[in-house]
Amino acid sequence: MPYRRTERVIERLAARRDDILAAARTVAAAEGLAGVQIVPVAERAGIAAGTVYRYFPAKADLVAALLAQVCEQEIAAMTKAAAAAPGPLSGLAAAMTALAGRALRQRRLVFAVLGEPIEPDNEAQRRAARRAVAAVLEDRIRAAIATGRLPEQDARIAADAILGALMEALIAPSAADTGDLAHQKDAVQAMVLLALRALGVVDARARGLVVQAPWPAGDAA
Repeated sequence: MPYRRTERVIERLAARRDDILAAARTVAAAEGLAGVQIVPVAERAGIAAGTVYRYFPAKADLVAALLAQVCEQEIAAMTKAAAAAPGPLSGLAAAMTALAGRALRQRRLVFAVLGEPIEPDNEAQRRAARRAVAAVLEDRIRAAIATGRLPEQDARIAADAILGALMEALIAPSAADTGDLAHQKDAVQAMVLLALRALGVVDARARGLVVQAPWPAGDAA
């Protein structure tokens, strides 16, 4: 009779996988993706390296899973923030604020996932992760153009430019240290204001949108 996993076994396996990814996330937040190696991740998770290999046969598989997890969480946060806004422009401002505010909480991790050099085995996943995040902004820009809130423009180029500017200004190694929460909010609002102006929103309206955009909740980036 073939072996069939019980629901409890499946839950235990899923929990172990989540523990490994959490350990990889902690390592990446401290050392970047270069530090995400099987042995240190196993040590952080309190398990044997062989156990990690059962779930992730190679480092590239572990990094790919981490990229996907962080990307999915950021997309969910941006989408939720935009959906709660009353209109397309406020939705765009909310999405940008969510992404930037959450990124500042874990600058090293988010920059590792979206910006720092990566090994060739994971380059395709990195490009896909970055494009997926930018696509959320692109969708909001398209919605604002369609309703006449923004002038006609290439929404994809605009979204990619905004994401690149956000990363360079806020979380890249050369970015200024934003320090406490008040300074983080100031930095994010300055970045969102700059982006809205660049997209064609008049200054007074842009400032109002920035002030009204809710600060992201305190869950991890």
